[in-house]
Amino acid sequence: MKSLERHLRALRKTGVKALVPYFMAGVTTDWVRHVEAAVAGGASAVEIGVPFSDPMMDGVVIQEAGLRSLANGTTLDSLCAEVAGLTLDVPLVAMSYYNVFHHYGLAASARRLADSGFDGAIVPDLAPEEAEPWRDACHSVDVATVFLVAPSTPSERVTRIAAMSEGFVYAAARMAVTGRASDLGAAPRVVAAVRRATDLPTYVGIGITTPEQAREAAQVADGVIVGSALVRTILDGASPADTEELVNSFRRALD
Repeated sequence: MKSLERHLRALRKTGVKALVPYFMAGVTTDWVRHVEAAVAGGASAVEIGVPFSDPMMDGVVIQEAGLRSLANGTTLDSLCAEVAGLTLDVPLVAMSYYNVFHHYGLAASARRLADSGFDGAIVPDLAPEEAEPWRDACHSVDVATVFLVAPSTPSERVTRIAAMSEGFVYAAARMAVTGRASDLGAAPRVVAAVRRATDLPTYVGIGITTPEQAREAAQVADGVIVGSALVRTILDGASPADTEELVNSFRRALD
């Protein structure tokens, strides 16, 4: 069992619902201060985006953040160097696309992430059927591979994904790219499908926009992932103090 999974299972045993904010690395010069602020505000883990030019899962907000980050010269090496300087008491999970890690080298990427303090990675365009080389590279350095289950995923495939996922299962609330939404979409149904296949912690993401939505999602899931709503405020000039307060508003709703 990977360290990420041990940590998140232990968190679930306490009865606390997980709150996982997402940040795009390199989007501002002080982006790591926002990560620290999120932890101070009550984040249970932090997801950090590695910018990529053609992100298939990301909506307009995350795309804008990624383009700004790339324009700022962010690379896997540069963001890992910044993350390595942080002292946090929560797990870090990288999120990027397979081409980033394939180009850098699978073993080198996994080792770079681990050496910088990452506990897991989400690679949304990596199919389970093609994932073994990446999972093998991650295995020796204790980096968990997190897979997603979508509303359209057939039950037999949910079982396969659940068996391969490590740390937690990402339950996509809707058939859409990341972004704001007015409801929970198919989250309850997706979480129920995952529950039938595994007892891994299951977190809902894509469209968690408000603390009220987070509270509702946490009634069926073990936690929530908050991305676009948070990234939008940073793009609009939010300070780390603003980020801490926003994350804390979600934390209070979940508690």
